[in-house]
Formats: sequence, structure tokens, C-alpha cells
Amino acid sequence: MTGAGANPAQALPDASAKSLVLRLTPDCALPFVQLARLDRPIGWQLLLAPTWQSVALAGLAQGHGPNLWHLALTLIGAVAMRGAGCAYNDVLDRDLDAGVERTRGRPLPSGRVGVRAALALVAGLSLLGALVLLQFNVFTILVSLASLIVVAVYPLAKRVVSWPQAVLGLAFSWGALVGWSATFASLSWPPILLYGSAFAWTIGYDTIYALQDARDDAIVGIRSTARLFGSHARTAVAILYALSAAAALGAIGLVDGGALAYLGWAAFAALSA
Repeated sequence: MTGAGANPAQALPDASAKSLVLRLTPDCALPFVQLARLDRPIGWQLLLAPTWQSVALAGLAQGHGPNLWHLALTLIGAVAMRGAGCAYNDVLDRDLDAGVERTRGRPLPSGRVGVRAALALVAGLSLLGALVLLQFNVFTILVSLASLIVVAVYPLAKRVVSWPQAVLGLAFSWGALVGWSATFASLSWPPILLYGSAFAWTIGYDTIYALQDARDDAIVGIRSTARLFGSHARTAVAILYALSAAAALGAIGLVDGGALAYLGWAAFAALSA
């Protein structure tokens, strides 16, 4: 008997009841799957996107396609570290989550998982991420480790600043630096512009995501760009997406990306409009 099939009420409101992961997960493992957000792959996909874009950008700079080994390694790393980050965030936010309608059913505030078990999950996923990281050059290892500072600060940012989405952008865009450095063991303007593009894009989409919690966030004291922008949220997101598209175009231009890269950029810009 599967977790979602046995007890649909355990599925969180922002998860799909049709999720294959939920249907195949035993009841005993369901809270840990939900802690790591394995039933909601959009998170690691958003984390992976700038990383794969950076690997592809490095390939373009060398006149060939992306490094397939780097694509595979960063896929595993994105899933593992996104899961570890979510579980860590839930440990710190368990009291706040209990006061928000969308999140009060999460494993920690609902009591289905204890703090020690959640921290054990963080440690296990972090170990997997570390094993992936050791496959890269020393410069990339150092660049990646630097991101842990931002990751550690993010869950606390919503308590003290109105731009926690910007802190998330700093963390979720880091792959734009990692993908390039994995090839060149250095950084230059193309990955920096790509990082800026992903940074603006992340603030934009997470502002949209935060709008659904704006009422409850105001009650429990959580700050966000959704609350900060208020009635101007639509305009602010449009500006952020425009900046993202412009920075991405600059990154492609610096490596002479070619027709296929510009076509991909056009599709990205059109979808963001």
C-alpha cells in the first residue's frame, strides 16, 4: 500500500495527488520524501536550470556541446542539495510553518517527523552532495562550498528583511557559477552575467509564489517581496524578468553562442513575457 493511496490527507496542499513519487512511497517514508520535496521536483529543476545553462555555456565557449558527465553529476547534486536545503529550512521554520495554512501540514509542524530525524536526513543528503562535489576540480569545490553561507542564511532572512527572495536568488543561482568553473576552473563575465540572469529570474518567480501566503505571512511576521511590492507586484516581476532576459542575452553574446543558443534565449524571453 502506498503512502498517498493509503492516506490522501497526508498529501500537502501544494503537492500533486497524482505524483508518481507519492503513489510509490510507503507510508513510513512519506514524511521524509515530503521533507526533501522529492514529490515536488519543480524545486530541484529550478535549482538545476542555471547549472545546466552554465555547463552548456561553457561548451559553447569551447565550440562544442555540453559536458554530459557534468550534466549527470549536477543533476544528482541538485536533487540532493535541494532536499537537504528544504529539510534544513523546515527545521528552522517549524514554528512559523505551524501558523501558515499552506505549510502547517508539513512533517515537522504536524509532528510526523522529529527534529533529530530531519537533521539526520539533512546530513545524509549533504553527504551525497559532497560525494558529487568531490568529482570536480578544486576551484569548483571552493566555489560550491561558498554557497553554503547563503544557504544557511536564507531561512533566517524572511525574519529580518523584506527581500528574502533575493537571498534565495543568490543561493538558487549559484549553479551558474559552478557549471562554468567545472570546465575552466575559473570564472569570467559569461557565467557572472548568467548568474545575474538567474538571480533576477528567481526573485521574480518566488515573488509570484509568495503571493499565495501574503495574508498569513503578515500575521506571523514573515517578510517577502510579495508583501513589499504589494499592488505593484506585477510590474516588479515584469522588470525582473526583463533584466533576467537581458543578462542572459549578454552571456550568450560573450561566447558567440550561435543560432541555436539565441533561439533558446528567444523562447525563454517569450515565456517570461
